Amino acid sequence: MSVDLLVHGGDVLTVDDAGTVLRDGAVAVDGGEIVAVGPARHLRTRYAARTEIDAGGCLVLPGLINTHTHLAMTLLRGRADDVTLQGFLERVLRWEADLLAPEAVTAAVRLAVAESVRAGVTSALDMYWFHEAAERVAREAGWRLLTGPTFMDVPEPPDGLPYEDRTAWARQDLAARVKSVRDGERPVVFAHSAYTLSPDQLTEVFALAREFGALVHIHAAENATEVATVEVKYGKRPVELLDSLGLLGPDVLLAHAVDLTGPEIAALARTGTAVAHCPVSNLKLGCGIAPVPRLLSAGVTVGLGTDGAVSSNSLDVLGAVRQAALVHKAGGDPTAVGAEQAVRMATVEGARALGLGDRLGSLEVGKRADLVVLDLAAPHLRPAHDPWSTLAYAAHSSDVRDTVVDGRVLMRDRVLTTLDERAAIAGLEELVRGHPGRTADVPG
Repeated sequence: MSVDLLVHGGDVLTVDDAGTVLRDGAVAVDGGEIVAVGPARHLRTRYAARTEIDAGGCLVLPGLINTHTHLAMTLLRGRADDVTLQGFLERVLRWEADLLAPEAVTAAVRLAVAESVRAGVTSALDMYWFHEAAERVAREAGWRLLTGPTFMDVPEPPDGLPYEDRTAWARQDLAARVKSVRDGERPVVFAHSAYTLSPDQLTEVFALAREFGALVHIHAAENATEVATVEVKYGKRPVELLDSLGLLGPDVLLAHAVDLTGPEIAALARTGTAVAHCPVSNLKLGCGIAPVPRLLSAGVTVGLGTDGAVSSNSLDVLGAVRQAALVHKAGGDPTAVGAEQAVRMATVEGARALGLGDRLGSLEVGKRADLVVLDLAAPHLRPAHDPWSTLAYAAHSSDVRDTVVDGRVLMRDRVLTTLDERAAIAGLEELVRGHPGRTADVPG
């Protein structure tokens, strides 16, 4: 039988419910879909592939999923370090209003996609301005991007569109999007937060999203100051407020969810609301550590995110896996978040958080063919006794050798095939050099 792609040899970590690991396994792909997973000797006999990847000596795993990021923030990498969340927001919002435009987002996202593909990240949920520009870059590169209209009531939005005009614009965008959405994607609406949108505005934005069956993504309870700000304004904490408005649900994904009470965790579990855990950004901004073990015990779906490259300084989801597997042990329980759980948060649980668990996140027949080949030859990865442990505690993004999205090889033998990364780097640096006054006044 003829297929488009056959990845064979090495160990295949399927991340299915049973945690199946196939020694000397293989994955057959046709039309962007996984059509077979099994022993290499069987699949190589059964399938003739137009493209083959020999994964001998490697680990084959599902593509990593970034469930919360702001890709174009690569523009400001290293320019807002060692400040609180509120200090960070003050600087970044001022910079965004001054610098952002479609061409800036295009250049910044092109670099972000190159970085992500190199790191084995095959999907991302991206909340940012000028999402149309980001989407064009991702589609040109063959990379899976979930994005859509963002709502944030600020005096000078970078796109110049005041809040009162955003609903009509977003409705038009969503109407077009639902007609063209690809398999393994879904429409998304971004409500920035309960401190940049009023309760009436939040209700309006969530209603619009639900009109189109879209996922709603919102920052919530990122740190104690944010929680106190919302509580002073509206008499309720952010998650309490969303729950009281009837806005929580299985179509909602909260970013961060660091400062939560027991009743709020119970509300997330009761409503099926998911969480995007961003451990690196949360630590760097001094926000705290999200109560992930308690969320998991309550049955809340938790994915992993990097946040933007200005708050985490990289888009390395594998780095977030390690941090998630380590930071929760600080309370004294080494089993709080184990290696397997952390890897699952970056793959199948991330897919479930996006409402795409039936299409992404594991190497199973019928799912979209997003996968990564990780080279196990380096000294720091040997011996490779356990693949979950190797990924969570030893591997680095630089160990990724091949990246496949929707059956298309985007990186082969560490060379990007659909994007010129040197041009991407040069393009962004030229843009920054062209606006020296507009970035130099932002304290680093």
